Amino acid sequence: MRLLRSSLLIGALVALSVPAAAQSAEGPWMVRIRALSLTPANKSDAIPSLGVAADKITINSKVFPEIDFAYFFSKNFSTELVLTYPQEQNVMLNGTKIGTFQHLPPTLLAQYQFLPDETFRPYVGAGVNLTLISNVNITVPGVGALDLAKSSVGVAGQIGADYKIAPKQFINLDVKFVTLAADVKKSGSKVSNVQVNPWLISIGYGYRF
Repeated sequence: MRLLRSSLLIGALVALSVPAAAQSAEGPWMVRIRALSLTPANKSDAIPSLGVAADKITINSKVFPEIDFAYFFSKNFSTELVLTYPQEQNVMLNGTKIGTFQHLPPTLLAQYQFLPDETFRPYVGAGVNLTLISNVNITVPGVGALDLAKSSVGVAGQIGADYKIAPKQFINLDVKFVTLAADVKKSGSKVSNVQVNPWLISIGYGYRF
């Protein structure tokens, strides 16, 4: 009888613990909302025909929101898709604004998680970036309108960490480097190439489900 009671007690405790374990279990999906700071390298080819020296075509740094969706194939391996809405950038020539353009830069990365069961969870990632360029409005006084290539494909590298602050909830810090370049055109002909190659530093909130 004592053995039966002990068995029933253990069974009841196990039954009660299952919902709690299920509730605290982390699912394969994670969504993060972050503030992202873009700092461009601002390298450009010279345009001798227009009297423009190298590295004189630049764009501004800026901070904007982004959202990413991660899927964990296992504890250590995941993939991440980074999205935002079209961002407007100012274009400067010798420090003087000559126009604007918009870009939409979705990035897909494969990640390795070093400490997937710890409170502090560092990771590295690598992948590809596709930047779509639109609404180009650039004019050089005395020269006329300039255009940009409509897209750029480059590689992306990443290092970051998630810090667990509560069940399923995290603070995220992330640093990426992306190779991004675009041809500058006049009347359809290439006159220069701008290498944006930005550093992207972000911080935000993540939820695992």
